[in-house]
Amino acid sequence: MKKFFSIFYNKYVLAIAFFVVWMLFIDQRDVFYVWQQKHQLQALQLKKQYYEAQIKQVQSDLDNLQHNPAAIEKFAREKYLMKKPNEDVFIVQGDVFHN
Repeated sequence: MKKFFSIFYNKYVLAIAFFVVWMLFIDQRDVFYVWQQKHQLQALQLKKQYYEAQIKQVQSDLDNLQHNPAAIEKFAREKYLMKKPNEDVFIVQGDVFHN
């Protein structure tokens, strides 16, 4: 039993134990902080992928609008509710049909 307690009085074991406790709980960048930052990085990477996909979609829409007159007319009708002089526009909201 005395030999068991003498291990805890060894200066190397004490130094390693102090270092482990320090790194796990006390340090500015402890394990919990690193874990939180890792999850935040993953969330930001997902947002980056989403925005990169949106940029590609917008660029393809822009190219289509610059080179296709029919696309320009469709865009103007859908986004800005524009119409030809002899047409009537009816706006139907999606919530009307839900109970």
